[in-house]
Amino acid sequence: MQSVAVTLVDANKLFREGLKALFADRDFQITQGASSLDEALSLVAGKDTPQLILVDPAGLGDVSEVVGSFKSACPEARIVLLSTQLDAGVMARAIQAGADGFLIKDISIDALDQSLRLVMMGEKVFPTHLAALLISGRANGNGALDAPPVSGKGLSQREAQIVRCLLNGDSNKIIANHLNITEATVKVHLKSLLRKINASNRTQAAIWALNNGFGEDTAGGNNLEIA
Repeated sequence: MQSVAVTLVDANKLFREGLKALFADRDFQITQGASSLDEALSLVAGKDTPQLILVDPAGLGDVSEVVGSFKSACPEARIVLLSTQLDAGVMARAIQAGADGFLIKDISIDALDQSLRLVMMGEKVFPTHLAALLISGRANGNGALDAPPVSGKGLSQREAQIVRCLLNGDSNKIIANHLNITEATVKVHLKSLLRKINASNRTQAAIWALNNGFGEDTAGGNNLEIA
C-alpha cells in the first residue's frame, strides 16, 4: 500500500506526537496535527488534503456535526474516530453521519494499523462489542437498543430482553441492573435461552439473534469488519 497522509485531531499534544512516532516506519504518515475542530478544518481545507482523518471526538461537540464538518470540508478522506470511551450512542451517531470507523485508544499499534488498512480498502471497522448496534441499526441517542419484536422461536419475553442485552455486549451484572433482577436470575434465563436456540455461548446467541429477527441489517450492504 502506498503511504497514506493522515491528519490527527486530538487535544492531547503528547498523544499526537507519540502516535506520529509510532507510525514513522509504517504506511500511515501523520502529516498534520490539530487540537481543535476549527484548527483541523482549517488544515484539511488547505492544499495538503489528507487521505485519512483520525479524530478523538472528546470535547469537539456533537459527534454528528464533527463528522459532517469533515465530510463537507474533505469529502474524499476517510474518517475514523479514535476514542477513549466505548459509547454506543456516540458510535451510532458517528456512523449515521458517515464515519468509516470507530476504534478505542487501548488498541495496539499493529491492530490500529491493520484496522486503518481495512478502512482505506473501503471497509467499515468497529469494536466487537458495538458491532451489533451498527448491524441492527437500533441504537438510539442514549446508546440503548430499541426493542425488537419477539420472534416465533419459543422465547419468553424475559429471554427476548436478555437477547437484546447480549446484542449490546452487556455482562450479566449490567443485564441484571437493566432488567431489575438478580444476576442469578439472569443466569437461569440465559441457560434456558442457550438451550432453546442450541447455542453454547453468548457470542453464538448474539449471532443467532441477528439471524432471527432481532437485528435487521440496515448497513446498506456495506462490509463489516470487527476490530
